Amino acid sequence: MRAVVKGIGHSVPSGVLTNKDLESMVSTTDEWIIQRTGIHERRVATAEETASTFAIESSQRALASAGLTGADIDMVIVATVTGDRIFPATACLVQDAIGAKHAGAFDVGAACAGFIYACSVATAMLESGQCKRALVVGVDVLTKTLDYTDRSTCILFGDGGGAVVLEAQEGTDRGVLKSLLLSDGAGAKHIGMDLGGSLHPVCKPHEGVTPYLYMAGAEVYRFAVNAMGDACVKLLELAGMTSSDIDLFVPHQANLRIIDSAAERLKLPDEKVFINVGKYGNTSGGSIPIGLSEAVEQGRLKPGMLVMTVGFGAGLVWGSNLIRW
Repeated sequence: MRAVVKGIGHSVPSGVLTNKDLESMVSTTDEWIIQRTGIHERRVATAEETASTFAIESSQRALASAGLTGADIDMVIVATVTGDRIFPATACLVQDAIGAKHAGAFDVGAACAGFIYACSVATAMLESGQCKRALVVGVDVLTKTLDYTDRSTCILFGDGGGAVVLEAQEGTDRGVLKSLLLSDGAGAKHIGMDLGGSLHPVCKPHEGVTPYLYMAGAEVYRFAVNAMGDACVKLLELAGMTSSDIDLFVPHQANLRIIDSAAERLKLPDEKVFINVGKYGNTSGGSIPIGLSEAVEQGRLKPGMLVMTVGFGAGLVWGSNLIRW
């Protein structure tokens, strides 16, 4: 039994925040941002737009591309750390909006690696026979958590999401072939948000606790450069494959230098590496499904191709998927 991709779609805000815009908000320059991150602009949600906004729209597009309706789905999994509310799960809002009346629904919180984790969970459920069709969404609206006086974070993140429909099928070589999920909780201190959980509830004042996303950039960068390449190499070994088998590499779009390092480690030519960080920035859980969806739209990802995804995020967590499209 394999979890086969039947449909895909993505959704991003219409609002654009360029590097030039940021020059008037924080001490930075267009050149400085591009040299260090490869980002030129990012999409920013309005006050009315939430994680469910982009989760629902990308889900509807994925269902349409699969020729299905919400009633055909029996599990909805949303990977996000910026859900509409602490609870209920954003997946429940998606389940209701798409009319998936017979589906279970829950969220997965693995930050920028969320889609990797959610795909692995959905695949296990499909392979075990617990469900027949699963909708997997990766979405985040991290711009709502940013301090726009903090140059180390506000230049990096954008908003958006993507979704895939996975279907259990027998007798096929397509689908999610293998996944690898890893973590190192000792690095939890390097990136996160302290206000809003049970440690520092929003209903009580907490002196000295920032309400914004924070990140120790140098530590996260060093971790990511090693983790991205290591996860890919280990997964290929588990699958009995080599990097020459990869037709397209769709990594988490956090930083161009990190992507280049992973591609170099795998000895992949430019034409096999999908990059859109320049126009979206780091969309966290939305990064990889947006990339996969755009790759399909651009004709760079076609049925039968072997695609490798890899991501890392707060936790620290990281992982990779191998998918025969």
